[in-house]
Amino acid sequence: MTPQWARNKKILLGVSGGIAAYKTPELVRAWLRQGCEVEVVLTDAGATLVSPLAIATLVKRRVWRDKDLKSDDTGWTIPHIGLSAWADVFVAAPCTANVLRMAASGDSSTLLGAVMLACDAPQIFFPAMNSRMWAHPATKANADTLSSRGHRVIDPDSGPLACGYDGKGRLPSAEAILDETWYSLRTDKDCEGVKVLVTAGPTREYIDPVRYISNPSSGKMGYAVAAEARYRGADVTLVSGPANLRVPSGVRFIAVESAVGMRDACVSAFPDRDVIIKTAAVSDYRAKQFSPHKIKRGDAANITLELEQNPDIAFEIGHGKKPSQILVGFAAETRNVRENALSKLERKNLDMVAANDVTVTDAAFASDSNSYEIFFARKYGMTPRTLSGGKWEIASGILDLVAAILPGR
Repeated sequence: MTPQWARNKKILLGVSGGIAAYKTPELVRAWLRQGCEVEVVLTDAGATLVSPLAIATLVKRRVWRDKDLKSDDTGWTIPHIGLSAWADVFVAAPCTANVLRMAASGDSSTLLGAVMLACDAPQIFFPAMNSRMWAHPATKANADTLSSRGHRVIDPDSGPLACGYDGKGRLPSAEAILDETWYSLRTDKDCEGVKVLVTAGPTREYIDPVRYISNPSSGKMGYAVAAEARYRGADVTLVSGPANLRVPSGVRFIAVESAVGMRDACVSAFPDRDVIIKTAAVSDYRAKQFSPHKIKRGDAANITLELEQNPDIAFEIGHGKKPSQILVGFAAETRNVRENALSKLERKNLDMVAANDVTVTDAAFASDSNSYEIFFARKYGMTPRTLSGGKWEIASGILDLVAAILPGR
């Protein structure tokens, strides 16, 4: 899933001679799937690691090479000026230590160097190199120089490196690079400086070591809210139950399993948060007695399972929050949606509640779309709103409403 505003962007990609250049087709395809146009500047060293023809076939346009900087083949066009003016964003991935040096020093002796010097679009650098090269003071100084100019230098991932070392120097995944691209392209950072806590996914309440009580929540809504809040400049903490989803780049992540685990994480995190958005589907009940061994089928036709209530996290936070904090709840209902949502809004001291009927087609758990009716606390004097569409669009709409009621905003 990708936010609608991130589609159809113009990406200028610089590929240099790190071994991670072989991942270029995967990265290009990820942008193309979002409807983006991609122009690629490939260094001579990069061309020894990834085929220019393979890239050109994917992007359906020529691949720009160092020879084009001074070639008659381009006619009256000036490649580095035309490419830099065309781009919405420039991405260097992989970015070698040498390319960091070129960018920091303004070296325009190659086409890639000239493009970086001429480009006034946001620039993002993804260094990928041997861990000792990344740790060298010269590399760090070049990275710091670029950061001081407003460019973004993203720390490499850690793990096994192609050179045989194990450490910091790996190129992040294509999905993480897309996250950072969207962050740079989101110019209206209306959540800059806002600290946001998001809960997502289901919880599991174990009966014995192999069985548990849960629900079909996928976590998609909460992960979309967390990613969108981060794109808007927020400091985001995501507390999630079990979910088969990638954690958005740049988000602080806390994994939990049970309702008690989620309660503990939330109570610990929420005091210094400005906004708490509780999309998680927390189990209301858990087994009163946990069996340390698997409950075996016996002679009895039936067994009785005694349940007890889990802590009400929204209620506890709602009645413990500061007046300046915004608490947003979600209400997944099967009947009397409006009545139940309004009751939850008041009883738990929420500022907003997003309510939906999970029995409606395309609005159930795990779907990619939904429809919510949004209700506000009386003090805001705001009429209910309806948000429908993909979960990214709903996440954006919810954050628009949160921004509207944030104190001083």
